[in-house]
Amino acid sequence: MIVYLLIFFVVVLVFILLFINLNPVFGGNPSKIQKEQFSHLENYMDGKFINPETTKLTMSATDYFSMLEENISGAKDRNPQGQIPFSEPNWTKIKSGEDSLTWFGHSAFLLSIDNKKMLVDPMLGPIASPVSFVGSKRYSEDLLHLIDEMPPIDAVFITHDHYDHLDYPSIKKLKNKVNHFFVPLGVGAHLIDWGVKKDKITELNWWEETEFQGLTVAFTPSKHFSGRGPLNRNSTLWGGWVILGGKTRFYTSGDGGYDTHFKEIGKRYGPFDLTLIEGGQYDRRWSWVHMTPEQSVQAHIDAKGKNMMLIHWGAFTLAYHGWTEPIERALKASEKYGVSMIAPKIGETVPLDEKYSIPISSWWTE
Repeated sequence: MIVYLLIFFVVVLVFILLFINLNPVFGGNPSKIQKEQFSHLENYMDGKFINPETTKLTMSATDYFSMLEENISGAKDRNPQGQIPFSEPNWTKIKSGEDSLTWFGHSAFLLSIDNKKMLVDPMLGPIASPVSFVGSKRYSEDLLHLIDEMPPIDAVFITHDHYDHLDYPSIKKLKNKVNHFFVPLGVGAHLIDWGVKKDKITELNWWEETEFQGLTVAFTPSKHFSGRGPLNRNSTLWGGWVILGGKTRFYTSGDGGYDTHFKEIGKRYGPFDLTLIEGGQYDRRWSWVHMTPEQSVQAHIDAKGKNMMLIHWGAFTLAYHGWTEPIERALKASEKYGVSMIAPKIGETVPLDEKYSIPISSWWTE
């Protein structure tokens, strides 16, 4: 009997390894040459990227049991009752020379600065998972069709390689429509594996800057982690993006816990006309890698932002709080601290002018 069990487990293991190696959604891995180059960096140790501050990235057995209990009991309001409202993007405004922002839910948005059209974390697919039968499904309709309606994209910016930020179907559909890709160190291996030409990819480390068609681009630290499979955790870097144009100074945090790096970002690159700060999918059991909404507002203040938008909510359920709780808590915190916040509908195009006069419609209650 023991022999049969061993054979069974070996067969299952071989199947899993074959699935990971043959399924393109898992992407590629940094080359030996890249790993050797990474080994000389301060934020790379023992073959892995590390956070700016010592960070706990494990949960206890008690944490896992409590998660299982919550899954079985079914937390209230984790998902909307039906499909959430979707506002058709204003393509005329997007294609104009005016600065604008169009949110597609979670952390995906189309940004226009100095008439450069840029996508950040364009996860437009139906499910945040490597397989279709397991994972968090999008609240709204599949948004992949929007790629056909978009103007040519000057640049795509990726914050890290998790499935809710780097989406295989979206990149495959976008790759011939994009002029250039900006990614953290190591993430280019995924894109190359999916058919993106190497000369169209720029990889950056924390605090590295580059110029792109008149814009200043910088990659900034965050306190998070990476990996698309069980064997490549933290083999690629993670972080946020600063994009500085003629009229708009912009920052998006990427995923990560609250820490002192936000003040350093504000010191080096602030003030920002608009910050997009993650503040959804938080939990006491992983507080080191995701912020609460109140921490997100504080991060915006630390980074010297003028106007703020909460992201990492509104598309998928990845945590155990109510799906509208992040924006409701963030709005209360913004009122308390006098922070100007916008909360557009998914698909709505926001002009990035001096007023930022977007009325809070509480669309999530509809």
